[in-house]
Amino acid sequence: MDCLIEHKNNTMLINSNIRLSRIIRNTWRVDLIMLASCTGAYMIREYLIANHFTIPAIIPTLLGTAIAFFVGFNNNQAYDRWWEARKVWGSLVNDSRSFARALINYTGGEREICHRMIYRHIGFLYALKSYLRGTVNDTTHRYLNDEDEQEIAAASNKHNAILMIQARELQQLSAEGHIDGFRFIEINEMLTRFCDSMGMSERIRNTIFPTTYSYLTKVFIWLFVVTFTLVISDSAGIFSIFLGWIISFVFVSTQINGMSLVDPFTNNSAGVPLNQITRTIEINLLEMIGAEDIPEAIKPINGEYVL
Repeated sequence: MDCLIEHKNNTMLINSNIRLSRIIRNTWRVDLIMLASCTGAYMIREYLIANHFTIPAIIPTLLGTAIAFFVGFNNNQAYDRWWEARKVWGSLVNDSRSFARALINYTGGEREICHRMIYRHIGFLYALKSYLRGTVNDTTHRYLNDEDEQEIAAASNKHNAILMIQARELQQLSAEGHIDGFRFIEINEMLTRFCDSMGMSERIRNTIFPTTYSYLTKVFIWLFVVTFTLVISDSAGIFSIFLGWIISFVFVSTQINGMSLVDPFTNNSAGVPLNQITRTIEINLLEMIGAEDIPEAIKPINGEYVL
């Protein structure tokens, strides 16, 4: 089978260190906004309000406390979504291997049907991955025969349609006496687990994280940075611009770090490595049936992440 090549950065970090260039690339737009805000706050304080009143220090203190709650909540919820997605696809790895092993050993001499169902399962994984990532799927059809492709062509949920074909062929194996009742139940339970994993993945992808939390966090950070700069400009002078930017960098980076995990199947360096996981399952299953044309494993890029 040909290898699937995707040009988007569907990645997961594999190195505990991170390059400065990546940090700058992720934050430079917000850094410029905050730097401009700090400069504007300093100019307003210096030329408009310095001789009229002083901004109480309690204001940025209270705002900082509110931000801590919002950022903490956002990041905790975002990590929970990411970790659930990673567990779901970890289960798919184990269940896929068990599924192939059961077919190979339980179907007796039905080698053709066994291999067809294993190929079809690889196609299911690529169809599900393509749906979650919102990318064009160029691989599923390589593992399906013409009859299967015609059947799923009209389906809106192609990965679910593939599971329907798998269940029907499993029922045929049972009806023809190639597997007994206990083994039928065992393999069918694996199909049920695939359906469960599919549904959980779809739920994570289709459930939007409450936008008000992210929006209000950004607003609070901006207000905090402006008031913080106004307060310290009396003692720090023009250096308050730089100090305000440093503080904003800490809060903004923390918030961006959490929000990068909100949609674990999207294109960012912290995403669940669906390409790597799917390719690993593909290689394992093809090796189990003795296939010859086995694709290479996904290779890390710059030693930082895998696609």
